[in-house]
Amino acid sequence: MTVANLITTIRILLAPLFMIFLINDRYKWALVIFIVCVISDGADGMVARLFNQKSKLGTYLDPLADKLLLVATFIALSVRGFLPAWLTVLVIARDVMILLGVLVISLNRMEFRVKPSMLSKVNTCFQFATVIAVLSRNYLPLPPKFFLFLYYTTALFTISSGLHYMQYLFKVMGEGSGNSRGPKASGRKEA
Repeated sequence: MTVANLITTIRILLAPLFMIFLINDRYKWALVIFIVCVISDGADGMVARLFNQKSKLGTYLDPLADKLLLVATFIALSVRGFLPAWLTVLVIARDVMILLGVLVISLNRMEFRVKPSMLSKVNTCFQFATVIAVLSRNYLPLPPKFFLFLYYTTALFTISSGLHYMQYLFKVMGEGSGNSRGPKASGRKEA
């Protein structure tokens, strides 16, 4: 196992601990663990690039770690009333649509590789920032308008990146090959 994949695996293992703290109203510890997870998300990609440790396993583990953490967090924060339910629905719907598209392509035995687009990376950053801001609410006096801005901006990037991937997946299905341009070919980050 590469160092990059080890960092990603640690992030996956931290997700349940983060959720335990979150569910038990231990927001300070939840925030600390979430920030460690965010840092590890950048670190695994940087290690993979700098030390040429890109791997097929990493292309699956990294997005799995991000989705596990973000989807569970958005659901938990929404159920507890800290995030608007509509934003959580958008985040989950985007990921489900992408997964369904990938499933259809895989079932049709079409080859494709997806590297995250810049839009997708910005989307993930805004999703991470939204969670950090919400968990920091008791420690940083942020105005309500800031949260509204963050929610709507996150929603905008979630929808935009979802549509971008759907366009790419439809193009792959239409052409019958994954060699077309879209959210570029190969990589280790999330969809």
